[in-house]
Amino acid sequence: MEPLGPDEPAQAGRYRLLAVVGAGGMGRVLLGVAPDGRLAAVKRVHRRFAHDPGFRERFRREVEVSRLVSGAYTAAVMDADAHAPEPWLASVFVAGPSLQEAVDATGPLPPAAVRHLAAGLASALAGIHRAGLVHRDLKPGNVLLTGDGPRVIDFGIARATDGGADLTHTGVILGSAAFMSPEQAEGRPLTPASDVFSLGALLVLAATGRSPFAGASAPQSLYNVVHTHPDLRLLPPEVRALAEPCLAKDPARRPTPAQLLELLGPLPPVPRPWPPAVHALIARREAEVAAVVAKPPKPRRRGRRAALAATAAALVLGGTITAVTLLDGDDGATAAPASTPGPPPVTTTTSAPDPDPLGPDKLRGVDVCRVLPSAPGTGKLTPKIDVHFFTCTYQTPQGQWLELTIGGPVTAKGSPAGELDGLPLSVEDETTRCTASVPVVDRPDATIGVEADDAAAKFAKPCDTAKAVLSEAVQRLRAGGVPAAPPGSLAPVDPCALVSTATAQRIAGPITKVEPRGLHECRWQAGGEITVALERGYPPVPAKDGSFDSAGTVDLGGVTAYFTADRYNPATVDCTLTWLHRPVGERASENVIVRYTTSASTLTVDETCRRVQDFAKAALPGLPKP
Repeated sequence: MEPLGPDEPAQAGRYRLLAVVGAGGMGRVLLGVAPDGRLAAVKRVHRRFAHDPGFRERFRREVEVSRLVSGAYTAAVMDADAHAPEPWLASVFVAGPSLQEAVDATGPLPPAAVRHLAAGLASALAGIHRAGLVHRDLKPGNVLLTGDGPRVIDFGIARATDGGADLTHTGVILGSAAFMSPEQAEGRPLTPASDVFSLGALLVLAATGRSPFAGASAPQSLYNVVHTHPDLRLLPPEVRALAEPCLAKDPARRPTPAQLLELLGPLPPVPRPWPPAVHALIARREAEVAAVVAKPPKPRRRGRRAALAATAAALVLGGTITAVTLLDGDDGATAAPASTPGPPPVTTTTSAPDPDPLGPDKLRGVDVCRVLPSAPGTGKLTPKIDVHFFTCTYQTPQGQWLELTIGGPVTAKGSPAGELDGLPLSVEDETTRCTASVPVVDRPDATIGVEADDAAAKFAKPCDTAKAVLSEAVQRLRAGGVPAAPPGSLAPVDPCALVSTATAQRIAGPITKVEPRGLHECRWQAGGEITVALERGYPPVPAKDGSFDSAGTVDLGGVTAYFTADRYNPATVDCTLTWLHRPVGERASENVIVRYTTSASTLTVDETCRRVQDFAKAALPGLPKP
């Protein structure tokens, strides 16, 4: 476990991030803390996958299905955001080594431990398949060992068994070569039997220390999976009896997880299923996590200019903010008598309208896909992907990708690199991509940035390209004349201005903080967190599965909204309302999302959802007519 890097965000949705757990082909995994104190493994998917226009919808749909998976041997999905710049998924955190790490550190497992492993994996797959998923990447790194058994992770981005496009780019096979099934290696349709083949390969690794199909290269491993028979002569008889039928080349000849459990028969109860060395490794991992939780990373230091601005704002607001809070005009809101203690002071980062062309009010409504018709060194740029209000992906004539972000909900990434057109520049130089960004004027929480990233047609000097294109974007924005969003769009709307502080306090109680996140989302802290997000994405649909405590539709005075609600524990309820503001083309729409997550609260689910409805009704009058 490593500390967060300077470019790593401190938050993913409502999850506070503490440390980096690891990285893989799909993204990075971070240790997070939910508002109710539960630890979460937060996987942030690489942004390059978001370049696929259908990825976010598939990701969202499959995460919804994955919420149905439950059981003692899986790490349940807690939350996800398919519309974030880097989509993320939060699941229950498991403080234990992977099967691969345990075997590498302590050697092969004895037969009794392999049988316990087989029982846990079969039970996990039974739950995953029952939800309509195929894991597709059951490998040693996705099996974690805990003190009472194994846990299968990373099924939240599996493809649903009812079909659909592949989650990866064309020609790329998702999975680990030495542990995938023959049909997966050949790109054929997958069924739950594919995971059973992978389970058999895992049992061989656990008992011998190596995959039965591992070759000198990935292509060789794939060839072995499809064409060679594994040598199982070194396996103990009781392990071979389990693994051999799973490794049948014909999927129809493999047992189901339920049949495997029958073949195993009842196992004797044991308090410690693994060898002592493995339990010692588990204890060390648990201690590492406890140390990180006990001493979380220090808050990031803000730039001197931002710190001075914040100090000045505090001096100005310190003596007047209570009066502003209590006297803010609103129907039904009255000022408290001078002798009555008022609500706690409100910290707010909102301000008067900013006329600066690089300020939030001017940038909010800019059509990001019309900022860069061309750029130095790249020639004509063609907009290709337009998912969010704040980002657009352009393609060069050479097939390279450039992503322009204006006011995205992330702080400047990378290391300080001087100035660009009079603004502090940050550059993140990675192996396959480079990001150059500058802060939005007076809003260091939001950025204007350009990312040069493409694996197929690389830039000769991606950082030089990113900086040159960013400079061109800044100059065009300063000059004005960039087309704005069409009439009726949500893009120009300041979400923090939709609900006054007085109204928010009447609905949710004392407000302690109001802060924007990027240019299109606002948060009110009030015994939990209320957010209003204005987005462009896929049209909302009613929840049709049983993964929520309650779900349905509600009438907001002529506007139909979909709601979902969950109670995470006695003190935490999450209720979300989503409605379509206006359609955009055939498959997209502009949507409004209002969400209330309580903390240390006695509110029921119904009471929480009623407050969300009141908040939504208060926001509606400030929205433009579609």
